[in-house]
Amino acid sequence: MKVGFFLREALRSVSRNAVPSFAAIASVLVTVLVLGVFIPIVQATTGAANEVRERVIVDVYLGSKAKDSDVERVRRTIAEDTPYVGKVEYVSKEEAYAAEKKRNPEAYELLGSNPLPDTFRVTPDKPDHVEELRASLVGASDPAIDEVKNRREDTNKILSATRVVKMTAAVLSVLLIIASVLLVANTIRLSLFSRRREVEVMRLVGATNWFIRWPFVIEGVILGFMGGVLALLLLLVAKVALVDPLAQDFALIAAPDTIDFRLLAAMLLAASVGVAAAGSGLSLRRFLRV
Repeated sequence: MKVGFFLREALRSVSRNAVPSFAAIASVLVTVLVLGVFIPIVQATTGAANEVRERVIVDVYLGSKAKDSDVERVRRTIAEDTPYVGKVEYVSKEEAYAAEKKRNPEAYELLGSNPLPDTFRVTPDKPDHVEELRASLVGASDPAIDEVKNRREDTNKILSATRVVKMTAAVLSVLLIIASVLLVANTIRLSLFSRRREVEVMRLVGATNWFIRWPFVIEGVILGFMGGVLALLLLLVAKVALVDPLAQDFALIAAPDTIDFRLLAAMLLAASVGVAAAGSGLSLRRFLRV
């Protein structure tokens, strides 16, 4: 049987079952709208969380009598012999003193000498490796190293908060996809129920399983495509009318580096068709006993 036959049957079913078809399109439309807003928000939130995680560092303080040769030796030890190292930044005692004096000039004017040590600020290759990095630096046993600290309280807060953000985003994404599939599946189930006698006649005359299934699958794809296109048009209007003008005036909206709208549109359209096809397949398997 040619594909055109199944396509005509699917289109005929869409037109004859206007209410279930409209419900399926509305379900896909709402789902794609939510995803279209949710994906950029998750990207912006995750990007902000990653920027915060990059602030997790280990401070290596050198002794007050450390010489230039000691500084170079410690630098080589950190860069070449220490695992879990991502980036190394050296801050001399003079630079640290100038920065602190600029931040709090009145307090530092009372000091007769510079109390701040030479410091290496070491960023781990991954934020979760901060404890392993600190342990490796403590075990280096270089006489020029006076103390190793990793700002444990701040680090634990940063890691915990960013883990919660990422886990919440992942859970919400999975729940949204599951809800979308079930919504479309329930709508296709209504279409199947309204055509149950037609399906029964087809079974009695000897139609194969896939001969009966294909029109419903194609119907789901058509409904998903229509709902996706309508949702993308609404998202485009919202982007042009609201988001773009606001981005020119509010840095908070313009700052996050999110997905390009064209790529987002292609992903959402593919997702809408895929979700509708999955919902159709789920309905056919559970409620169409062929």
